[in-house]
Amino acid sequence: MKKKFFFRVLIPLLLVMLGYGLGLSRYGYIHGPDSAVPDVLATAQNILSFEPAQVKILRGKTHEEQDPEHPEYYYHQLDKDEQRAYREMLDSLRAWEKEFYLTIGEDKKIDRVFHAVLNDHPELYWVRNRNPVYKTLYNGEKYCMFAPGYSYLNSSGTEKDPKKTARIDKAIAKACSEVMDLVPDDAGEYEKVSAVYIWLIDHTEYVESKHDQSIAGVFWKGKAVCAGYASAMQYMLDMLGVNCIYVEGTANASGEGHAWNLVQIGDSWYYVDVTNADQPEFLTGDAASLEEHKTILMDYLCPFPQEYGALYTPDETFSLPSCTMTDMNFYVLNGGCFSSYDPDSLNSYFHMRIDNGAAVIRYKFTDRTVFEEADKDWPLTPQLEEAIQYYMICNGLTQIQYHYGALSNLNTVYYIF
Repeated sequence: MKKKFFFRVLIPLLLVMLGYGLGLSRYGYIHGPDSAVPDVLATAQNILSFEPAQVKILRGKTHEEQDPEHPEYYYHQLDKDEQRAYREMLDSLRAWEKEFYLTIGEDKKIDRVFHAVLNDHPELYWVRNRNPVYKTLYNGEKYCMFAPGYSYLNSSGTEKDPKKTARIDKAIAKACSEVMDLVPDDAGEYEKVSAVYIWLIDHTEYVESKHDQSIAGVFWKGKAVCAGYASAMQYMLDMLGVNCIYVEGTANASGEGHAWNLVQIGDSWYYVDVTNADQPEFLTGDAASLEEHKTILMDYLCPFPQEYGALYTPDETFSLPSCTMTDMNFYVLNGGCFSSYDPDSLNSYFHMRIDNGAAVIRYKFTDRTVFEEADKDWPLTPQLEEAIQYYMICNGLTQIQYHYGALSNLNTVYYIF
């Protein structure tokens, strides 16, 4: 054992000595510039390195600091080594490489980079699904082998299925074209966010499937869960030039995972949760049972930060911009937000909605105390009785059936005629 140990140590020592000898004769170290020293050391280190050739090539590459087509919010939270690995991973995922080296070797850093890439790039639908990911770590080494699982491979599972991916790409392009047609050229950021929000709800069902984590589930199959909804929201708003962040976290009540978005409107950031908006069964009361009324819950379009923050907690791996504003809330913008329980104000609001042809009257209270004060009179308030009579007169009806619903967590009330 001693001879073997001595032999393994002796060879590197000889190589280092040889490296210095070559350096003295080639670079003229005795009389030459000091810069020759690091060159010699780098040459010797490169000779002695046991890293695979592919890793050495990766370390020699330069990478772009910014992808011009994607804001890459999470990329900018990584350190320099992680950013290099981010670019290596992104290039390989786009090329459908089954396994590839990364120039980082710490397990937590690898996971951090992988999540950053997926959170920044919703277009990687062949990666963002329920597929296993394998990492080969080398003890003490600053590199690893990474093997993501891909969807939409050919029958042998060796490479992508071009026919299937072509169908998915076509469906994505069609969806984007439809949304672009809905958004005027002079549309502002809120108008763009609202258009995408409504389009996704109208074209997607909340259904678990093998496609439900990605934009393929939304745009191709029309079925997804929260990860698919939030990815699709991000993808479309990227296309429309609106800053949008994909957020992972948990539901405070259940501890289950959830995904939503943050969008930038003007100088401020707002929550958007299109998944919950597509689930009218969240309404208490009998309104949720109405199949003929696929009511979009506008409550999750820029909800009050303190109310939404009480429902969901983001993952702490990355920092997020703070949401503090309520000015873009749907009810605030449409005159349906009340800071007190004032029957006369509610009556005027009901008349305004009916005059505008609405079959749904919904409104919000600014805090829980006022909501609970009004709750004593529901569902049939004097204001609603008067509104029902007014609705029948305006629509030439002799009788009407109405349905009641509420989102108590967000202090909102729904009446559907």
